[in-house]
Amino acid sequence: MKKLNIYFTAGIPELNDVPSIMRIIQNSGAKMMEIGMPYSDPVADGPVIQGAHELALKNGMSIENLFQQFESVKNEIEIPVILMGYINPVLSYGFEKFCQNCEKSGISGLIIPDLPPIEFENNYQKILEKYNLNFTFLVTPETSDERIKYLDSLSSGFLYAVSSSSTTGNDAKEINNEDYLQRLANLPLKNPVMIGFGIKNKTDFEKVTEKADGGIIGTAFVNILLQEQDWKTKCEAFIHSITD
Repeated sequence: MKKLNIYFTAGIPELNDVPSIMRIIQNSGAKMMEIGMPYSDPVADGPVIQGAHELALKNGMSIENLFQQFESVKNEIEIPVILMGYINPVLSYGFEKFCQNCEKSGISGLIIPDLPPIEFENNYQKILEKYNLNFTFLVTPETSDERIKYLDSLSSGFLYAVSSSSTTGNDAKEINNEDYLQRLANLPLKNPVMIGFGIKNKTDFEKVTEKADGGIIGTAFVNILLQEQDWKTKCEAFIHSITD
């Protein structure tokens, strides 16, 4: 079984549900989790996750609150926890203070899609290393082989391969780009490749991970959190439908 990574936005359905969702993800067989820090202008995200950001902020989610929730569950969670978000809130919080709190809270790594690689190299890489945090860059079908190798050399943990340069929640058929997946498989990359954006079920997951090390499910999982009254049971069943 390839690695399954589950994404959700922190602060939904209710402000303090983060620990419960983390337990469900771990106990249902996922191999890692990715937690989105809500932001007022999530330009890289599709309508479902934009809606989740909006609700989370309305619920009162903040970086400070999120770290408090992580503290309460850090001794229970053994699979890697990745924080995903935009650079502005992290800079407002203080980059080094943020990384320090990540290490204290048991966070394994960060994904910040709007942090340019050159900025990362010049200003942030050493701070991340100081606090033992991995950093993951994203690649698309439009990314050249040379650029993919460059982003892979900067990344640690894994390389995040998205289906296109557009937003999250795209149809899985867009991901099933055989040439793109084969191209990634043929490159001499140091990191495992995880395929993200648009995986909705076990069939999608198995298809996209034929040539990759794992897959990331976000929108389909967030939809359950937003729409289902009995989300705990439904989330558990959904993850088991992929991992069993």
